[in-house]
Amino acid sequence: MTFTKTTEKDSHYNDLEKMTINEVLTNINKEDKTVPDAIEKVIPQIEALVSQIAKRMKEGGRLFYIGAGTSGRLGIVDASECPPTFGVPHEWVVGIIAGGEEAIRKGIEFAEDSTEQGWKDLQRYDISKKDTVIGIAASGTTPYVIGALETCNKNGILTGCITCNAGSPLEKTAQFPVTVIVGPEFLTGSSRMKAGTAQKLILNMISTSTMIQLGRVKGNKMVDMQLSNNKLIDRGTRMIMKEINVSYEIANDLLKQYGSVRDAIENYGTKKNR
Repeated sequence: MTFTKTTEKDSHYNDLEKMTINEVLTNINKEDKTVPDAIEKVIPQIEALVSQIAKRMKEGGRLFYIGAGTSGRLGIVDASECPPTFGVPHEWVVGIIAGGEEAIRKGIEFAEDSTEQGWKDLQRYDISKKDTVIGIAASGTTPYVIGALETCNKNGILTGCITCNAGSPLEKTAQFPVTVIVGPEFLTGSSRMKAGTAQKLILNMISTSTMIQLGRVKGNKMVDMQLSNNKLIDRGTRMIMKEINVSYEIANDLLKQYGSVRDAIENYGTKKNR
């Protein structure tokens, strides 16, 4: 079967420069609406990957995202949100981008073209068989990502991927691929648009469902979130109020005393039953 990049196909829209602002915005939104439907079709693929991630993380493994450009930045964003949201150590979920820290803010020429650098970057974290590595590349052809996953496979490390082109080299390399077909972009080839949106949504699904499996959520609340600002302290206080039916003042005192929503709720229950 011939591999065709649907993300590079011509847009369904022509003469974008002749459209009114309203027409441009309406048509972008029209295309964006197709993304959740495309993701719905690959939920079984996401489920299979999450099952493997959760199993390994329960045994002490870590989750790595690796990508270049927009894909790499999206992985870093998702990884960076896990500690404040779920109260986990920063090393549990790690985002790696071709070109290093500088590439987070600006494009680094040819950083994605090395087939060896991705594995070298992973080795800095003492990558092991307990870990999972997810390669992110809308095109499915990024050498930096494919090379990293190929070497992970050779070393017995579980691999997954998020890509937007069926039959891509990346899809064939990953043990647990997630391939979401979003079709041509509104702006031809600009995979930061629908493809990027799809990747972001799938990353949300992967990290959130994994953390639920690891017990980092109670009911529907982020009981282990970091209390790093007044907004979050207020949110945590209100969580405690609702859970154990106490006043705001008591809930806030408990939160200050125990330092986390989970500990405040659990210790209040223990003290109350003494």
